[in-house]
Amino acid sequence: MAQQKVPIVAIVGRANVGKSSLFNTILNRREAIVAREAGTTRDSIIARASHKSKDFWLVDTAGMKDPEDDFEFTIQEQITQAVSDADIIWLVLEADLPITDEDRRIAKLALKSRKPVMLVVNKLDKAPRADLADFQKLGVKPIIGTSTTQNQGIQTLLDELVANIPKASIKEAPDRIRVAIVGRPNVGKSQLFNSLSKKQQAIVADRAGTTRDINRSIIRYNGREIELLDTAGIRRSGRIERGVEKFSVLRALSAIEQADVALVLMDVNELNVQLDQKIAGMVKEAGKGLILVVSKWDSAEGKTAFTRDELAPQIQQEFVFVPWAPLVFTSAVTGQNVTKLFDLVVDIVARRTQRISTPELNRWLRKTTDTHPPAGLKSRTPKLNYIAQESQTDMPSFKVFGSHTKFLHWSYKRYMDRKLRETYDYAGTPVKFWYIEKH
Repeated sequence: MAQQKVPIVAIVGRANVGKSSLFNTILNRREAIVAREAGTTRDSIIARASHKSKDFWLVDTAGMKDPEDDFEFTIQEQITQAVSDADIIWLVLEADLPITDEDRRIAKLALKSRKPVMLVVNKLDKAPRADLADFQKLGVKPIIGTSTTQNQGIQTLLDELVANIPKASIKEAPDRIRVAIVGRPNVGKSQLFNSLSKKQQAIVADRAGTTRDINRSIIRYNGREIELLDTAGIRRSGRIERGVEKFSVLRALSAIEQADVALVLMDVNELNVQLDQKIAGMVKEAGKGLILVVSKWDSAEGKTAFTRDELAPQIQQEFVFVPWAPLVFTSAVTGQNVTKLFDLVVDIVARRTQRISTPELNRWLRKTTDTHPPAGLKSRTPKLNYIAQESQTDMPSFKVFGSHTKFLHWSYKRYMDRKLRETYDYAGTPVKFWYIEKH
């Protein structure tokens, strides 16, 4: 029997009616940013949800309103697409406010889609005596009252939903690869995200700070599932505003922690920025795979292969602390080297998960230390006796047992890293050595 299609539930409504709060309450985690500021959500955020053994995709959308400019038009177009893709629509209103013309327009749009629509009257905690019958004039049934702050009506809403959707399950591939796209604001992260996912899911605009939540897209490439995580731009600490922007930066850091590989984007027109190096350092410290991506190559004036050959050594010199990270020049507009990023990601993940037998590692250790023994102090010369690969870590990690290891010079540790990479291909990923006293 064919597997049932997993239904999609889209949450729509005016700005600041509590759509993201409802989204987070059902997921039981802070997935979307919630703030008192209207219009906090800009991209459509999608996440897996489940109730009574029935899985469904839950989509949080931006507040609907008349578009005032091209940027706002893009947001509204994205909402319309979410409604079109949905199997069920939740129209969210506020219990403590009368029905507005905007509510009527959104209800008309939802009903016009000919999809099942449920009216969610939210914020009952602010209007405990509200009469839900007053909302019947919108012509949407059923009507369910909720309060996300008091968890009121949520079970009723979910029970009503699962009574009208088929039983389906979302099965995540056990070898799914997660890729975080990170960088400063306005370096082209969302544009690359859209190019990689082949659809207009993240909003692309010339203004900085467009993306706030973690935007996700799952694709298949050469038989592998790859989950892309588009993030908000990371600013210098002193320039991060309180509130929504601070949450956005925390989301970006969270995406790095969730990822297997991070793409650190740099604008070709704004190279040699210290913050780019800091972000790459954050990825290294998190123990994640790393690809340095020079974006917007199509916009570089007078670009030639010679220009790229000149730029590459300069950039690599700035990122000398991650000499193992591949450097790629891309253009999301023309598609240049976009597919190459997928190939690199798959290769890096394969290297991160490769296992080296203990006997082979110890042959390598003997050869490495015989060729260049570690130096030390008088009667305090380090001796490295035994090495084994860690099995319970996400990044390639090795325990090295010996005596006087605390006197091992940092330059020798770097030598060990370099010799390991010369023998075993660990391009694109940091490697960790633990030096342990054998006694």
